[in-house]
Amino acid sequence: MITQDKQQKSWQQIIKQFEAAVGKNGVIQRREELITYECDGLASYKQKPALVVLPRTTEEVAAVVKICDRFSLPWVARGAGTGLSGGALPVEDCVLIVTALMRKILSIDLDNQRVVVQPGVINNWVTQAVSGAGFYYAPDPSSQIVCSIGGNVAENSGGVHCLKYGVTTNHVLGLKLVLPDGSIVDVGGQIPEMPGYDITGLFVGSEGTLGIATEITLRILKTPESICVLLADFTSVEDAGAAVSDIISAGIIPGGMEIMDNLSINAVEDVVATGCYPRDAAAILLVEIDGLEVEVAANKHRIAEICTKNGARNITTANEPEMRFKLWKGRKAAFAAAGKLSPDYYVQDGVIPRTQMRFVLQEIEALSQKYGYRIANVFHAGDGNLHPLILYDNSLPGALEKVEELGGEILKLCVQVGGSLSGEHGIGADKKCYMPQMFTETDLETMQFVRQVFNPKGLANPGKIFPTPRTCGEAAHAQSQKQFESVELF
Repeated sequence: MITQDKQQKSWQQIIKQFEAAVGKNGVIQRREELITYECDGLASYKQKPALVVLPRTTEEVAAVVKICDRFSLPWVARGAGTGLSGGALPVEDCVLIVTALMRKILSIDLDNQRVVVQPGVINNWVTQAVSGAGFYYAPDPSSQIVCSIGGNVAENSGGVHCLKYGVTTNHVLGLKLVLPDGSIVDVGGQIPEMPGYDITGLFVGSEGTLGIATEITLRILKTPESICVLLADFTSVEDAGAAVSDIISAGIIPGGMEIMDNLSINAVEDVVATGCYPRDAAAILLVEIDGLEVEVAANKHRIAEICTKNGARNITTANEPEMRFKLWKGRKAAFAAAGKLSPDYYVQDGVIPRTQMRFVLQEIEALSQKYGYRIANVFHAGDGNLHPLILYDNSLPGALEKVEELGGEILKLCVQVGGSLSGEHGIGADKKCYMPQMFTETDLETMQFVRQVFNPKGLANPGKIFPTPRTCGEAAHAQSQKQFESVELF
């Protein structure tokens, strides 16, 4: 039998190996410091890691992962920690590999419209680095001023402009990866189409279960000749949704279309005070169009006509950058502003067909009445990506459980009407119980086959995406084939 003292000595020896890999300052082990890393943006769930390591290079990441592989230590990759599905939530006795110090823009190639970055680079930094030359990076999550590219790749993040320009996977050309055994591979390349299997596409959105991206080649776009933002306000959310469907049916593909309901409007005005959002509106519709100047001018009038036909009371247009920024400022701050409405909120991320928007919004309101919790609706209306924010007080006993149940009913509703469990936040730890609602047993088994090819020991981000016996009553693979039994991590 191994004594406690022997276990502790073994653990200290492992820590020394991590320190040799990343330096003493790159290893965090004090209990009070580990609390910082016990959750991601989904703060309802917390688990303190056994250890945090902060590598700065691909080689350091590989060295850390090899140590984990050698001792069968489960590990979780984390970027800026802004994820909303518990994708970077530590698991018990795990090593948390944080890429926040890997924040270099490694190269900029304007002639070929590409940029190579480390995973810790903040989303908005990419556009800032190339905007002076007339370029930008299209995927723009609401958290783009704080979220990192590595996390965007892991979750296949979207944003306001994903309607026209696509989500992260549409803008990643190549990746340098550290696989779960510590080996380093390059997938994809410098051009959009590469021969062979699309491993890049497979990795984007894999939520840290297949390895860690340490260098990411991104596609950047030329800034459009003309941009215009329209804000239309409506007396019902359903009318705003109908306008969205009619705009797409008219053959117009805006850069983005967003809807905010009355609860969200007033929260934003209380916090950000844009002065642009009418407080008495049931909903506002923000539409951004871009392209050639003549095209934007024509579409602006057509969109205004469609909105008016669907009951819009007023329509504001903005061509100047300052006014466009002001109109978008409230939408970008909507999640943060929800804190003004309630001590806590629980955000979901389901997708529905646009034609089902009116019905689904009515059903969400009915669920709100049934469960007794207010729901603020903010969403990417153009591609049907809903973000209902359920407002509650976590200090009340049983409140979180009821809210989780309500959130689950919304996700089931999305799937029932032909939609999806996630548009951009990922499955993570939060929504894995609902995967059988969307996929058959054979589907899920096939996905596990893919995961096992890259991650045969199950050490990379265990317990995420797929249902587990503890949480869902579903048969699944254990978090790892073997734990390092002779190590006492705490």
